[in-house]
Amino acid sequence: MPSGRTHDSITLWSLPIVAGITFGLTQSGNLTLLVSGGFLFAGLMFGPDLDIYSQQYKRWGILRWIWLPYRRGLRHRSLMSHGAIVGTIGRILYLSVWIVLFVSVGIVLSAIVQQFFGAIPNWQNTVQVSMSTVMQQSVSFIQRAPIECLALGIGLELGAMSHSLSDWIGSRIKRWNKRRKR
Repeated sequence: MPSGRTHDSITLWSLPIVAGITFGLTQSGNLTLLVSGGFLFAGLMFGPDLDIYSQQYKRWGILRWIWLPYRRGLRHRSLMSHGAIVGTIGRILYLSVWIVLFVSVGIVLSAIVQQFFGAIPNWQNTVQVSMSTVMQQSVSFIQRAPIECLALGIGLELGAMSHSLSDWIGSRIKRWNKRRKR
């Protein structure tokens, strides 16, 4: 299994190839930026090794604690963390839950502050309306820009797969070398 430094090198050296192929296929700077950005983000911060104490995990800094339940709930190199498509979708959903939680807390705190300073008489209603608006805008964005969302998803998956593929190849080489030495 390659080290964190090796995974980072693979991501950084592969980025121009991913960007070149994407631009060649799409002829779009915006889509190329989304695929490349997703690839870079997945390779450096959002990849399969968030299920262990890794470089990717450490890069989350003061927010790394949000990955503790993820780490405890998944076995390293399981289908749910390193699996093609499943692992990436799982991480997207997991992070989305935290984003919704953060937004919810922000809305509640904002409503409480407004309540105490006399701006809104019914803060519970404000929270419900605000959360409904956030969800509607999220769905609306996905409906307005499905190609862009797909491009970002492809970039995230390519970044994760470069990681998983290098793990798989590294393990195969080690096993082959062990057998050869015997």
